[in-house]
Amino acid sequence: MDKNIGEQLNKAYEAYRQACMDRDHAVKELQQKVQNYLQQIREQQEKIELQNSIIAKLKSQLAALNANR
Repeated sequence: MDKNIGEQLNKAYEAYRQACMDRDHAVKELQQKVQNYLQQIREQQEKIELQNSIIAKLKSQLAALNANR
């Protein structure tokens, strides 16, 4: 009977250990995805800022051209 309880405890511990490793792996994977998404967001924000500055410059050039007419 004690051998059976010991085996059950070992199986339960192994299942717990595997679940913990799976959880840790999932957490690391999620953190990596979050970092990647944050980097993509930063890059897109930089592109938006560049596009906005180009638009502002073009608008001022257009206003200057219209003023000269």
